[in-house]
Amino acid sequence: MGEYKYSEQEKQLNRILAYQHQQLDGIKFDTTAIDNAISESEKVLRSLGYSGEVGKAKFSAKICDSNSTRDLIIPSWGQLCQDANRTISGNVELEQLFTPGELLSNKAEITKLNDDFDSIHKLDNMDVAICAVAGILSAALDIMMVGIPGPSPTGISGGTLSNYIRQLFEKKFPPEEMEKLAGKKFVKTPYDAQDNRHTRIHVEGLSSYYHRLLQFGHDPLLGWIVGTLDIMNGTMTTIDKNGKIVVQAISEYADRKEPKLYRALLKQFLHLKSDLMTSMGLPAPLMELFNLMQFGSIGEEEQTVAEIVQGMYYQGYDFIQFCSSSIPVMTTEVIVRTAWSIKRIKNGCSIKEAIPVSLSRQKNPKLATMLFVAHSAAAAINAGKVYFSHNPLAINYPQWLAFARYSFKQLKWNIYQKPDLRHKYVMGIIDKERCDILQMIDEEFDKFQKGLLIDSQILIM
Repeated sequence: MGEYKYSEQEKQLNRILAYQHQQLDGIKFDTTAIDNAISESEKVLRSLGYSGEVGKAKFSAKICDSNSTRDLIIPSWGQLCQDANRTISGNVELEQLFTPGELLSNKAEITKLNDDFDSIHKLDNMDVAICAVAGILSAALDIMMVGIPGPSPTGISGGTLSNYIRQLFEKKFPPEEMEKLAGKKFVKTPYDAQDNRHTRIHVEGLSSYYHRLLQFGHDPLLGWIVGTLDIMNGTMTTIDKNGKIVVQAISEYADRKEPKLYRALLKQFLHLKSDLMTSMGLPAPLMELFNLMQFGSIGEEEQTVAEIVQGMYYQGYDFIQFCSSSIPVMTTEVIVRTAWSIKRIKNGCSIKEAIPVSLSRQKNPKLATMLFVAHSAAAAINAGKVYFSHNPLAINYPQWLAFARYSFKQLKWNIYQKPDLRHKYVMGIIDKERCDILQMIDEEFDKFQKGLLIDSQILIM
């Protein structure tokens, strides 16, 4: 850390402290004469036969009677500044007013306060065990139950859990009914071109297989923004296989335009619903953005990242697979949050205080860190799954999204938030101790000033 820059007000205060420190050092308490007088008095008392009573007598002294007063002159702030500036020259560092031993003691106390703050946020053995169990169980669920999707005689097939989720979607959205819905005119959108027959600008890769991966309107997340705007403006926004973004209007689809927002949102919803159970269903959220990643040399065929993702979509990594892969991620969340909550309750917190919703580091110091560690473990195991299977379809896309999210928050916490909160924590304790000392001084001064006539012209600094 750089050298602290004192403000002018702090510099003046330091000079005053140095001036008062100098005055205190000049006060000498020599009790030699008093001790000698007491010894002589004891000798006289003993010579008079009071040897047994010496040291046991109790004396009371009345410093002043009720009618007497003493004067106490308190200098004004301006007078105090003049005296200090006249006696102390130059700038005074606050550290100069302490002895080396006192500086070491102060440093040790600050270090202890910093350690106390770190201990509040540091995971104990039980916390680490919870994270490990959550990460391992989540990864096991992904490997054994979600599996790896791929084409089969009956359509897309994966692990037991993936197949079960796909069957639930089929029951909720029967393909036959979705096909009928897709044929309705009010569901058709301006961006739903399946090839380049009517496009003014050629879109590389636009086909019945890939058009949903290339059109922003088919994204389950971005589609609500870009797709709705396309419907209102009568345009098609695409990102082709080479990463080129194109916005164009197709005259043959002009009748599909819907200028009113609420009708455009309704059309967007119905269109996504109709495409959900098609053979090449909706892509996973944000999946089309990987078309921008025209780099890499992965595998024996030396494919780019964009080509890998395009192949994943073609092989069946769609929105339903994304939902299936999200279950292990939710499992991690449930295990960590529930275990953290139970532990808080056992440590004496109320149920309200143990609700594991907020990730505020001040309210719940360890929860966000535990989620980061658990998701890191699950993501690491998934990376091993991809490495040993040599199959990009083994990637748990939702898990890596969760890992990226918590990694960003953890990095932000360690770099920016933690030092600031630690400083506030330490300064809060120091300020409390300072207030306690000032209160004690005020109380002692109130006792001391009884019976005094105080002459003061104190000016506010």
